[in-house]
Amino acid sequence: QVQLVESGGGLVQAGGSLRLSCTASGRTFSTYAMGWFRQAPGKERSLVAAISWTGGSTDYADSVKGRFTISRDNAKKLVYLQMNSLKPEDTAVYYCAAGRWSGRYSSDGYDYWGQGTQVTVSS
Repeated sequence: QVQLVESGGGLVQAGGSLRLSCTASGRTFSTYAMGWFRQAPGKERSLVAAISWTGGSTDYADSVKGRFTISRDNAKKLVYLQMNSLKPEDTAVYYCAAGRWSGRYSSDGYDYWGQGTQVTVSS
């Protein structure tokens, strides 16, 4: 079992930055790949970024490449999403999830989810 709690969301102006954190509990956290998803009103939940259990591999949605960075600290059971150069279209609820690297692109590839944190980017 893994429990996930996101934090760090908020309201920011376009061009600004935010860092989301995902705090995990459970002994098996370090064995899971981790992903950040987002869901805007009226849209499907989609992958933003994923990181392998070692942190050695990462993957990003094309829309955030070069602006967002995912990282993890297994000793502290933390996963981060550094978001720079934010745009209004980044506005969404952001979710942290734990799952399999091989299934990282789909929500079905994740076994555990956090409750989400709202990110709002004003123009």
